Amino acid sequence: MDNGSALVTGASRGLGATIAERLAADGWHVAVNYAHDTAGAAAVVDRITAAGGTAHAARFDVTDEESVRRGVAEIAGRAGPVRLLVNNATGPQPLIPVQKLTWDDHLGQLHFFVKAPLLLLQAVLPAMREAGSGRVVNVGSEVTDLGNPEMSHYVSAKAAMHGLTRSWARELGPAGITVNTVEPGWIPVERHGEVTGEDTAPYLDGVALGHMGLPSDVGEAVAFLASPGARFVTGQRLAVNGGKTMT
Repeated sequence: MDNGSALVTGASRGLGATIAERLAADGWHVAVNYAHDTAGAAAVVDRITAAGGTAHAARFDVTDEESVRRGVAEIAGRAGPVRLLVNNATGPQPLIPVQKLTWDDHLGQLHFFVKAPLLLLQAVLPAMREAGSGRVVNVGSEVTDLGNPEMSHYVSAKAAMHGLTRSWARELGPAGITVNTVEPGWIPVERHGEVTGEDTAPYLDGVALGHMGLPSDVGEAVAFLASPGARFVTGQRLAVNGGKTMT
């Protein structure tokens, strides 16, 4: 099935890679966006094509306006207009006590979770409006409910990202465009290094299902929101964390 072109940002590894592979399995041609990890992006494309899907690596900086404009245009020229945008790209997430926090620390997070989604939406929006349909999925985080200490710069930026979701959902709904947020819990991926049972035990206290999630759990949630079955779902937050934030 040819669903059109999907752009997954920050997709050379981790959750982004899994999301890209899952969407390709549903028939999307996936543009695997990355900033630095050429080998990682190539490996994701190879896995997709080996499984019978179609994809290509798309290197550009999602926080730079000209880079985004050029990157989205290149995707459209190669695979057709972007009909699904998954805002997954992220930067470093250092722990910083509030007394040492600076405005630049906040800006570092806002660049990825507010500026980049805005630039990307503006780049793909004309084609979505012309088609009368489109899907946007913002990858948020459960930290907006948990309020993790020494992460207020990251938490506030992720909360702002869902604010975009809600406002854009109302504004773009009449154009047939849905906008939703998927909020993963702590799901260890490559950047977390080696994670032991001792590391995960404190987190699991409060996880209703009693076990850690997998990247594929997030991929399935994004695939649902991108599917025809979610055509009447917009402006929502879907927590993928085993019930950690039910309250």
